Amino acid sequence: MEVNYKFIAQRLVGLTDGVPYEISNLANASALLWQHLPDINWAGFYKLEQELLVLGPFQGKPACVRIALGKGVCGTAAQQDKPQLVYNVHDFPGHIACDSASNAEVVIPLHAGGKIWGVLDIDSPTVGRFTPADLAGLEQVAQVVEGFLLP
Repeated sequence: MEVNYKFIAQRLVGLTDGVPYEISNLANASALLWQHLPDINWAGFYKLEQELLVLGPFQGKPACVRIALGKGVCGTAAQQDKPQLVYNVHDFPGHIACDSASNAEVVIPLHAGGKIWGVLDIDSPTVGRFTPADLAGLEQVAQVVEGFLLP
């Protein structure tokens, strides 16, 4: 199940280059990830607003609207400013189950203006779905996203 993250990043550049609308670009980014990543059940963004991660554009089932810093995988990634690669979310202390079908997760902090902007969050129903190669590939995609975020 090898994913061509370089292709996804290039497609994202093509979709967002010269487009000055952050929400539109995030919506297209989540749709692109949804389209090209096999075996996922959620792909989207949370934006940091006054110590809370607030739901942004995504693909998948309805999600938690607010997540406190340090809570769950997303809140931990944002608070520590460190990507989280979670083999089995049920083993992650304080995991927040927005969708009970999710079993694995990868979260990457996003930056704008030298500060944490929020996170990219991808969930899968399959335990162990995400590998270090997926994390590295999604970090390439995150770099493209950071290029159009507004501080």
